[in-house]
Amino acid sequence: MAVAMWLVSSVAMAGMTPDQLVKKTADDVIEVIKNDKDIQAGNQQKIFALAEEKILPNFDFEKVSRLVLGKNWTNATPEQKTAFQAEFKTLLLRTYATALSKYKNQVIEYKPFRMEAGAESATVKTAIQQPGGDPIGVDYTLGKKGEDWKVYDIVIEGVSLVTNYRSQFAQEIRQNGLDSLTKKLADKNKAATGK
Repeated sequence: MAVAMWLVSSVAMAGMTPDQLVKKTADDVIEVIKNDKDIQAGNQQKIFALAEEKILPNFDFEKVSRLVLGKNWTNATPEQKTAFQAEFKTLLLRTYATALSKYKNQVIEYKPFRMEAGAESATVKTAIQQPGGDPIGVDYTLGKKGEDWKVYDIVIEGVSLVTNYRSQFAQEIRQNGLDSLTKKLADKNKAATGK
């Protein structure tokens, strides 16, 4: 499951189909991990740098944030949107860095990919083969943003990243507001990163 969270990266991938983007990124990230003894030893600074360089640029954070917040996005001020996105991005960076640190030679199986010509969104289906365990289904939902494809949801074993965070965050927003949620995310991020 750790591998599932980081298969999309910032390699220049203009003109690639979504499945090519996911596969090339996974191959590139795995290659870095296999050749970097510091990352294999758990060097958090290098793991964070790898996640920030290879993963985050290929996410549509505005769309992810909009989907996660739902109607609360519409009601938020531009300042609230910016503050939430910054903290949510850091939360996701920490999540991907944790996943990278747990990589142990899992194998990625790519399911057959189909996409209609001119489509604006696509799903790339994969399965992560765990040594001695059952495969973990991981689907990446990508949308067209300009000329590039960007990830806006990951579904692991039927659980959507967007839906999961939406349900987690909705209660806090209902009870205490968006500013309270953003502050809690900032506090957790600061505690986890020491910054």
